[in-house]
Amino acid sequence: MKRILVPALLFAAQGLVAQAPERARDLGLPIGGTAGTLDAITDVAGVEVGHVTLIEGQGKLVVGKGPVRTGVTAVLPRGKNDPDPVFGAWGSINGNGEMTGTHWLEESGFLWGPVMITNTMSVGVVRDAVIAWEIAKQSSAFDFALPVVAETWDGGLNDISGFHVTKEHAIAAIEAAAPGPVPEGNVGGGTGMVCHQFKGGIGTASRVLGPTQGGYTVGVLVQCNYGRRSRLSIAGVPVGKAIPDLLPCYRGAVPPGESRRAVCARGAGADGDGSGSIIVIVATDAPLMPHQLKRIAKRVALGIGRMGGLGEDTSGDLFIAFSTANRGAAVDTGTAKLTMLPNDRISPLFEATVQATEEAIVNAMLAARTMTGANDLTVFALPHDRLRTVMKKYPPPTPAP
Repeated sequence: MKRILVPALLFAAQGLVAQAPERARDLGLPIGGTAGTLDAITDVAGVEVGHVTLIEGQGKLVVGKGPVRTGVTAVLPRGKNDPDPVFGAWGSINGNGEMTGTHWLEESGFLWGPVMITNTMSVGVVRDAVIAWEIAKQSSAFDFALPVVAETWDGGLNDISGFHVTKEHAIAAIEAAAPGPVPEGNVGGGTGMVCHQFKGGIGTASRVLGPTQGGYTVGVLVQCNYGRRSRLSIAGVPVGKAIPDLLPCYRGAVPPGESRRAVCARGAGADGDGSGSIIVIVATDAPLMPHQLKRIAKRVALGIGRMGGLGEDTSGDLFIAFSTANRGAAVDTGTAKLTMLPNDRISPLFEATVQATEEAIVNAMLAARTMTGANDLTVFALPHDRLRTVMKKYPPPTPAP
């Protein structure tokens, strides 16, 4: 298994310096809600996350050789050693993307096995790897013949047509899955991704409801690769308009009479069209049925909308939500005894989903570091110092009652 990490290039002349590993709550961003202990999807007991990150080569793109900036991420609802299915559902804003297994998820109401995220061209090999992994664990081949694998496109930074993600990488991501803190930014499936024209990738967050609301936890993990810079909004603050520079640029594309610094400072092309994709996984321990999880999945769109995402025509915005409650619901015991939260009590979970989605996207950008990839394309990290300055110019919103 190839796992190569290279340092991100720093552009001190443009004011970019090494950034501390800060997250949204470290910066005090007023997104709202109460985060869990880890502020991660793994705050939902039993959930495990694993990554395999592939970084190799630099310079001119040679299909099949690199540069490589990609990977694969695995999310296991009950961990890799517990095959018990969970209730689940899926949703979307725009369908210009792939998430396999959704027809059976919709039909059965159950999510079997891990949820995998990778790049667009690697969906097939990752799907096959999940089936092979499940068969090796002596699980039912039928139950796991329709795994859920989702993608976003990393063809700017990565040799996406080189098929660098292998079956072994996908299995390694599953085997690496663990509870606890979740690595974010340039990792796993998010390695080569771009978000609002800053460096994007993997991000996660969680919300815990108060005792009177049931004390349930909602955790979110995103792979963000979407968005127009001018629309970027964080906690209602127009960050994209305040930081319109540091756009992606080709370091090697130097017009006559201009320096490399001038080319990168100007950017490769104005504001962009907002195209791209985002995958969002929502986990909760609240006892929800599939139709209720469908409602949860729909609310993901509100969190993306708060960030400035519109689900443009060429964007694949696909979501999955699952509940770890009701263990053994898929076992044929004659009649399953289930617990269900009344619909009248579900609205706090909607709010938690929206908040955690927004914060997970922010955390992805805060964790990501400047990266140079294929053909010397450079995508810059969101500068934390400038974000602080922008946020201080706007009063925090009045908390909801």
